[in-house]
Amino acid sequence: MTKKLLSLPFFLFILFSSFSFAQGDLMIMPKRLVFDGSQRSQEINLANTGRDTAVYAISFVNYEMTEDGSFKEIRDPQEGQRFATDFLRYFPRRVTLAPNEAQVIRVQLTRTGNLEDGEYRSHMYFRAVEEQTALGTEEEADSEGISINIKTVFGISIPVIIRHGKSTTKIELTDIQLDSSGSQPILSLAINRSGNMSVYGDLKAEYISPEGKEIEVGLVKGISVYTPNSKRNFSFGLSFPEEVDLSGGKLRVTYTSDKGEVLAIAEKNLLRE
Repeated sequence: MTKKLLSLPFFLFILFSSFSFAQGDLMIMPKRLVFDGSQRSQEINLANTGRDTAVYAISFVNYEMTEDGSFKEIRDPQEGQRFATDFLRYFPRRVTLAPNEAQVIRVQLTRTGNLEDGEYRSHMYFRAVEEQTALGTEEEADSEGISINIKTVFGISIPVIIRHGKSTTKIELTDIQLDSSGSQPILSLAINRSGNMSVYGDLKAEYISPEGKEIEVGLVKGISVYTPNSKRNFSFGLSFPEEVDLSGGKLRVTYTSDKGEVLAIAEKNLLRE
């Protein structure tokens, strides 16, 4: 894909599953960094999968998560929210990648001697920078003959998290609803978080027949609830075998951490009319 960068921001955030993430011609691995006391430094690998040389400026930004899982940039932390930027340093801060070229970004902890127990989070932001071109190139003229040059800025961010002390976080799944009125059944629920750290994991839905047979009908990976949020609403589609009668049996929803620990389980009966 030919990069046309500048003017209109189009920010794409890495908040989904998979060990690596690619957007446009930039691949990043891993998609999140967590410092939990076992490491003082970590690496991020960037790779240009496109056919053109690309330049990326690297910085930190701070976001808050809304209850629907979207993000918005903030300047000042809310109560219970701590930024990681004051305790991180990284190098380099700008990279130029030729086609099929890779680059390592090193991220280190610094000045962490007085950290309070809990979690600190900021997002490392990779913003594509346009190479300078001669005036008059790639321009379009409007109906009045005025030349304009509209391009798009592509950016990707990944969370960088520092955890200090013992986690007190607990999870509960509530408000489970199944909407089967459309072409695909949709399961909606609320992920309720309490405690001092965020959670990140996978949601699995299973149908349990009246006879006790268990069938996996849905799986979504990489679902997070960040501090200081106490709740995230989430919905995803389910796929049932044709023989399943949704007027009976029950649904079991399990939220499991990326390390395989079961964080919460909830069930909902599918009542017969």
